[in-house]
Amino acid sequence: MTKRFMDKTALITGGTSGMGLATARLLLDEGANVVITGRDDKRLDAAVEELGAGDRVLAVRADAADLADLDALMARIRDRFGRLDVLFANAGVGEFRRSAEVTEHDFDRIVGVNFKGVYFTVQKAVPLMTGGGAVVVNASWTLYRGMAVASVYSASKAAVLNLARTLSSDLADRDIRVNSVSPGFIDTPMFRAAAPTDEEAAGYAAQVVAGRLGTSEDVARAVAFLASDDASYVTGQDLVVDGGLVSSLPA
Repeated sequence: MTKRFMDKTALITGGTSGMGLATARLLLDEGANVVITGRDDKRLDAAVEELGAGDRVLAVRADAADLADLDALMARIRDRFGRLDVLFANAGVGEFRRSAEVTEHDFDRIVGVNFKGVYFTVQKAVPLMTGGGAVVVNASWTLYRGMAVASVYSASKAAVLNLARTLSSDLADRDIRVNSVSPGFIDTPMFRAAAPTDEEAAGYAAQVVAGRLGTSEDVARAVAFLASDDASYVTGQDLVVDGGLVSSLPA
């Protein structure tokens, strides 16, 4: 295993399961100190135990849509590690229903976490980045194709894709790169909530050229690439991690 993140500190929001937890595990393996956030203390404790990296892991209960929580999070990072080198803005929520069924509460919750939360997480993290930092935003394949039950979710992900591009310009003079990843059908707890049976999951997998669902580790490796010096000349880009779902049709 290479050690691309030795002596670096990474923040992963929504790091208690799925893509966030897999990215935390990979960055730890490659030498980083890792901060994970979540909204549930029990899940945070379980994630820390699973990661098993001692004082190299800091778990902080924080709601990405709550600016006071974000301020407290950044203060904890400053006190513990002194700086931040990598941010994976991963925390997100979804409600998948037709537009006529979407409530104001649904709208505010999705936009609050998926767009407002990402925006202010980046804003408040940047002062801890001393130069040469990397931000990766978790977008989605749904911003490339229309899906009837994902109107608000897809719009929020399109917003953060554009945010990554504009921030890549805005933060360039601070030597901070900003990119995004757009995962396809990834076998995570959120995916399984929408496709709880093996038959439903197989139906989604059948739409993918690669012939399978993606794994959280597939996305983690893409995030690690974009966050590492291997991608030192890559900024303002979106890396679609979808097994060909967006670009191709199965034979």
